[in-house]
Amino acid sequence: MQDIQIVPVTDKKLLKRFILLPERLHQNDPAYIAPLHMEREEALGPKNPFFGHAQVQFWLAVKDGRDVGRISAQIDTLAQSLNPEAPGLFGMLAAEDDLDLFQTLLETAAGWLRQRGMKVMQGPFNLNINEETGALIDGFASKPMLLMPHDLPYVARNLETLGFAKAKDVIAYLYDIREELPESVQRLLARPLPPGITVRQMDMKNLPAEIKNVTSIFNDAWSQNWGFVPLTEAETDYLSKSLKPLLHPRLTSLVERDGEPVAFMIALPNLNEAIEGLNGKILPFGWAKLLWRLKVSGVKTARVPLMGVRRSAAKDMLGSLLPYLMIDMVRREGRQLGYTHIELSWILEDNMPMRRMIEGLKAAPYKTYRVFEAGL
Repeated sequence: MQDIQIVPVTDKKLLKRFILLPERLHQNDPAYIAPLHMEREEALGPKNPFFGHAQVQFWLAVKDGRDVGRISAQIDTLAQSLNPEAPGLFGMLAAEDDLDLFQTLLETAAGWLRQRGMKVMQGPFNLNINEETGALIDGFASKPMLLMPHDLPYVARNLETLGFAKAKDVIAYLYDIREELPESVQRLLARPLPPGITVRQMDMKNLPAEIKNVTSIFNDAWSQNWGFVPLTEAETDYLSKSLKPLLHPRLTSLVERDGEPVAFMIALPNLNEAIEGLNGKILPFGWAKLLWRLKVSGVKTARVPLMGVRRSAAKDMLGSLLPYLMIDMVRREGRQLGYTHIELSWILEDNMPMRRMIEGLKAAPYKTYRVFEAGL
């Protein structure tokens, strides 16, 4: 497109424009919730430890003096060190519904990745698989939860039209924790715990050690999964510090076997529910509204972004018990705190053991996100 200018994001002023663009695109979308600008500036800057093991470039598309699109390209050197065939990534995709504009943005990212030796392009990832994953293809009417993407319907449609193929779908489930557990699960949980098994909440006074436990379990539990990239301790430490104001010990569960942590679950209050209507701004009075909604008025929804069971524990009979132990603890505590629904996300479409377990709790799949890919 001759009238489209592609502008690399090279300073804070351009980054601010990059962050603000989706708000205009979604101005008529009742399900859109603008993220906090301060949070986005930090997440897309060098404070995010992802940048410590990745090459990242952002671009804006400008037409007639106004911003009409954006995209990013990423090469995760950690993923490349584990798998030399790991794909190059694209993400942060937002643009007006113009197929030529989408093509220009995607070709810009593809060219950058191709120049650096990538053979396959995969995304959208904001910024990698351990952050926001996929383009929304189902569930547009419901509002996104904390750290989950949200797209207009034409985003996935344009990717498909431009020849991008499905690589994998991931699913978000909505679980009404006011519902009683199925009788079969209640019977399972009514039995005495196996010898050496203890279930507890995370110790907030010893958070650094707990974060090490969580990182170790997560990386072991999901190491064989599609697209897996390990979380570094720096990343989980960064995540815990940035989310510490939201982290409530009663929404966590950690299982130990003979004193060794073998499984964990963390649910976080749905910050999006609290920031709705603030238009991304925390000042001058947004902070007061946010505090009121989080601490006084109350948030009714939460999301489980992190959960894992060590493979050594998942292989025996304990593996079928541990998820229920953790879900039940978080469910009971969440109900007492006033929560009504918890999102379990995201789940790989072909992770049938996990899907069957979740659907056995009467949780409903209510959003689907698609990761696309194309050869370079």
